[in-house]
Formats: sequence, structure tokens, C-alpha cells
Amino acid sequence: MRRDKSWGWSLYAAVILCGYACYPLAAAEGQPGGRPNIIILLADDLRADALGCMGNPIIQTPSIDALAQKGTLFRNAFVTTSICAVSRASILCGQYARRHGIHDFNTDFTAQALAQTYPLLLKKAGYRIGFIGKYGVGRNLPAQEFDYWRGFPGQGFYFAKEKVGTPQHLTARMGDQALEFLAGCKPEQPFCLSISFKAPHAQDGAVREFPPDPRDEKLYADAVIPRPATAEERFFRLLPSFVQKSEGRRRWERRFATDAMFQQTVKDYYRLITGMDREIGRIVDAVARRGWERQTLWLFTSDNGFFLGERGMSDKWLMYEESIRVPLIIMDPRLPSQLRGRKVDAMALNIDIAPTILDWAGVPVPQSMQGKSLRPWVEGQNVSSWRRDFFYEHHTLPKLIPPSEGVRTERWSYIRWLAQEPVIEELYDIQADPRQERNLAGRAEYRATLEELRLRWSQLRQELE
Repeated sequence: MRRDKSWGWSLYAAVILCGYACYPLAAAEGQPGGRPNIIILLADDLRADALGCMGNPIIQTPSIDALAQKGTLFRNAFVTTSICAVSRASILCGQYARRHGIHDFNTDFTAQALAQTYPLLLKKAGYRIGFIGKYGVGRNLPAQEFDYWRGFPGQGFYFAKEKVGTPQHLTARMGDQALEFLAGCKPEQPFCLSISFKAPHAQDGAVREFPPDPRDEKLYADAVIPRPATAEERFFRLLPSFVQKSEGRRRWERRFATDAMFQQTVKDYYRLITGMDREIGRIVDAVARRGWERQTLWLFTSDNGFFLGERGMSDKWLMYEESIRVPLIIMDPRLPSQLRGRKVDAMALNIDIAPTILDWAGVPVPQSMQGKSLRPWVEGQNVSSWRRDFFYEHHTLPKLIPPSEGVRTERWSYIRWLAQEPVIEELYDIQADPRQERNLAGRAEYRATLEELRLRWSQLRQELE
């Protein structure tokens, strides 16, 4: 936890101890046992830097920024597999893909695995649980397991196919559904609502792939979006040939190939994000109107990042920073003011979401979960032991997306392309080269680092199954 250096240690300690002394009383308000209500806001394909609170000077996200100002912003949050279905499974069950075994869009959780996901564990513990939006795991929806279900299979549509009356944007409809869920909640029973937005995911193959709410059409009209530094052709040519011919390039061609296409695509992408932010603001206001703002914990994140033309690519999948980094905000309103508005650099993962939620709800975390609770970081505790690296894997749709694995440490990014033998490797010093412009794998002076990361990759690969 960071401290103002102008404070003396004694004053600093007194304030923190006072804060923690008051915490149990605040936590006890509302539900029996002080269990908080929990709302999980999951964006789709939202890259880490597409928020105002993450330093983006153009995007308008006041509601999400307000959560960050009142809570904890994790500046180094990642996914262990960058694709919707696999990452969503990891978020629900707290496991790497190597363990949960969901590597495609058709595989469902087994009944036993579903029972060990955070929503069903909370339901067993007495929570009222709801799900809204894109479920993303398998084809059979577990609607009957939830007290409130407005989930949908596949990717969904931003506008309903049937043209009856004025079309309502999907993001707005999901906001209405969230308010409907809250209206059915009772003060004496804690709830957990998972809202899984489609935004800002593309409507793949549509004439306009990122269609915003009509209310947002004029947003960013006068903005000029700067092209990424690595959007130049020379960075595309550095990719292995099988990556150059992959699905990411085909989608780039219809979204980012010209400057006009780039401007239109990114502005629409931003408009979808701002539309989502507006609905989040409505939900926050609805919670406040019911008098539950002091007992409702908020968690905001994304299932993966997104390329906006970097390296001549679109979408995600590949183990580069734009694809694997995600925003992560946790806001517990019961914490003292000294623990609000903090930024944490600890390495957080999507597999940490489930154990974090269970920890706050007072529900035992199953041993099968491989993530760790982030609660100590949010509460400003002295965390003496924490991960320094993580294993990355992507094996979904190998005919369209080159399979890859690797290790991301606090400093290094090590990528293994598995599409051919011998494998192709990449090595980047993230501290010195945050945009991953210089592959160091072939340089003699980095041979020892490369060998060390190869060994670490092998160790993690075996340990995490």
C-alpha cells in the first residue's frame, strides 16, 4: 500500500488501524453476517487502455472512472487465454484452460464443474443470483440454476432481428434487465448479479460491425484517433508467416486497412464503450436509490483485450499486450477513505475473479480454483507472497488462429508459436520495450534469459493441469 511520505509512521498506522476497526461495523450493515451484495460487470473485447481512468484522453467513461476513483484500479491485469469462451469459463470457475478443459465454443461445463462456479457456490450459500447477457460457455444455458436469467447463447445481436417498434440497443436492454433484477431483490437476502455485456465486441460480418446506440452516433465525430505506433507494415512483416495469414489479418482488412476505416471503427468501438458506461451509471444509481450503495461491492473487467490495428491485426488471441491486458476495478464502499482511489501494480488474472468474489462473500474457495483472492490488495494489506509470472495458452480454432503458449513475468514476455516444428519463439523486455517492438529471442546476450523462460514455461505447463 502506498503512503503519503509527509505522514509519520505513527499517524499512518493509527489511521489504518482505525479504518479496520470501523470496517466490521460497516460491513455488518444490511445483510446478516455483513455479506455484501456483489455486482460483476464484464465487458467483451475491452482493451485495458480504452477507459479514461486508464489514461485514455479521448474516451468518455465517467461511470467506470467513478468506480475506479472510489475503489482499486489494477494496472497489471491479464487473461490467461484471450478469447471469449475460454476466458469466461476461467472467470466463472477460477481455473486455467488446461484444467477446465473448455477450448472451444461448444463445450459445456459438466454438472460437477458448474456447481463449482462462483454463482452456484454463492446460491448454495444463500445468495440470490442473476445473470444478464452473453454467457459464452457451451451451447446449453444453465438458466434453471439461476434465480434470474436473461442470458443468451453465442454472440447475440445489438439490435433485435424482428423489427417491431423502435429498435432498442442491446446494451440499453441489458441495463433495463439489471434494474428489473434489482427490483426483485429483498434487503434481507444478499445478491450477486453478473452482467455480461456484448459491448464493445463486433457484430462479426455485419455491414457496420460496431453499431452504437443511436444516442451515441455524434460522439467523437470531431476526434482524430491516433494510429498505434506498431500499426506500420514493418511490424506486420515481422510476424511469422502463418500469423500473417490468420483470421486476425482478415478482420483487419475489413476494419483498419485504410485511415478512414480505422477512424470509423475505433470511433464506433469507443461509442459502444460509452454506451455501456451510461448503463453502468444507471445501475449504480438504481442501487443507490434502494439504499444499498454502502453494502454493494462492484467488480469491473473484460474477458480479453483487443487489437486496434497493432501489427496489422484485429481482435485478440495472440500473446501481445494489447490482447492479453484487461482493465480491472474493484470497489468496496465499506472500506475507509484511505483505501479508496488506489492503483495497484500487482499481477492480477482473470482466474482471480471467482476466488475474490467468494472470499468477500465468506464462502470457502474450492481447492480446484487456481486463482487467488485479490481482496488483500484492495484492503491495503501487506501481501508478502504473490505471483511474479503466469502461463498463457491459446488452442482454440487452430485452423484460423495459430496456437500459442508462453510466460508473462513482471518484466519479460516469452511467446512460443506451436504451429510448426521447431517452434518459433519471441522474447520482449516489457520494461524497456512496452510495445514489444524488438524481439530479443535471437540475440546471444539474452540466451540465458530465453533458457530460463523456456524452463519456466515447461514447469508451469505441467503444474497447472
